[in-house]
Amino acid sequence: MKSIQLPFKALTYIMMPVIVLISMTYSGCIEEDDGTPPALNLPVMSISDLTVQEGDVDQVIQLTVTLTGENTTNAIVTFSAVGETAEANFDYEVLTAGQLTFAPGETQKIIELNLVGDEVKEPREAFTIQLYNPLNTYVEKAISTITIEDDDNNTAGLVIPSTGYQSPGSYEGYNLVWADEFNGDALNLDDWTYEIGDGCPNNCGWGNNELEYYREDNTSIVDGHLVITAKQQNYGDRDYTSSRLITKGKQQFKFGRIDIRAALPTGQGIWPALWMLGSNIDAVGWPACGEIDIMELTGNLPNRILGTIHYGANPSQAQSNSGAKYLDGQAIFQDEFHVFSINWENNLIEFLLDGEVYHTITPATLNGVPYPFNKNQFFIFNVAVGGNFPGSPDASTPFPQHMIVDYVRVFQKGVCFFWGGGLKDRSCLGTG
Repeated sequence: MKSIQLPFKALTYIMMPVIVLISMTYSGCIEEDDGTPPALNLPVMSISDLTVQEGDVDQVIQLTVTLTGENTTNAIVTFSAVGETAEANFDYEVLTAGQLTFAPGETQKIIELNLVGDEVKEPREAFTIQLYNPLNTYVEKAISTITIEDDDNNTAGLVIPSTGYQSPGSYEGYNLVWADEFNGDALNLDDWTYEIGDGCPNNCGWGNNELEYYREDNTSIVDGHLVITAKQQNYGDRDYTSSRLITKGKQQFKFGRIDIRAALPTGQGIWPALWMLGSNIDAVGWPACGEIDIMELTGNLPNRILGTIHYGANPSQAQSNSGAKYLDGQAIFQDEFHVFSINWENNLIEFLLDGEVYHTITPATLNGVPYPFNKNQFFIFNVAVGGNFPGSPDASTPFPQHMIVDYVRVFQKGVCFFWGGGLKDRSCLGTG
């Protein structure tokens, strides 16, 4: 048998697939070394989430980035902010440069952020800080969510009672001449005005050394209810904020049946009031104009209301007369709605709770002092905090506190006439 001699070139073609196969098998068993140590040998970097209150002025907040494990060389990471519902340079600013370097032995770095404060009611907002491009470290949690809670949100934790007294929608011999059922999306500024500030410089603390600063932002309309919120909040050099609403120059009344359905706040130093002042106050001053407090409550006695009048020639001669009404048992005025009313006629004011008279005023009550209550008056709704009356809040006082008003209704007798340009004045024949 003859041996066959193959040319070298042919032998090369025959052996090439075998060489390639061996090469492929060999290369599949070897990992290329790119110089990066296994992840388990690296220190671990992490960033946490954060929830903050916005506030009314700018504030610097700190976000902590941590490094755990053995760090034998510089561990470096880059970061950036990503806006979600919060907007960069409008809601927040990043103050720290966009790279963090942990030297050996360092375990924490701080990213500083400026949170932009304002006085505008806003929904909850958020943005993220994201870590990327780690060097000599392994990032375990790369995204931090910063949630901004708006401190101007008055309805957080608000509970509107579902029970309570409901007054009639009509009375025999009376006409409904004005009402606010608070069914819109915002306060009706055709009827109401916000009184803003702390009464300074002429009447600091509203003549009572009160501690609140009245703001528009503390008023809300929620599900057909007016909500005035008193908060422990630093603003205008005061430690508390609230709202005070008036109908002066927009709605004024003389005589009638007035019903106000409301649930009241509580706590030492809290003073809600539903009241009226004489429309001639700018001409004659207080208390000569006359003041009718349809309802006032001091939060240290949450089961008691007062019906009060104030009168007198001038502040130095101011006098008052009050009647008190208590709820039975353990009930308090915060738990459910009650209706606070007056029957107001010529030379007569009757104070009522849930349709029952508990205090009566006539000219004889004033013992010869001029009787100022047969003239037009306007409404004031407010929640005061602290002052000579009822005293300051203390550690037992919970905040925020809410006065919730379901409606205010004014009924008058006889045939009613309406006039007065921008001022909606009512006068009815048969009112006495």
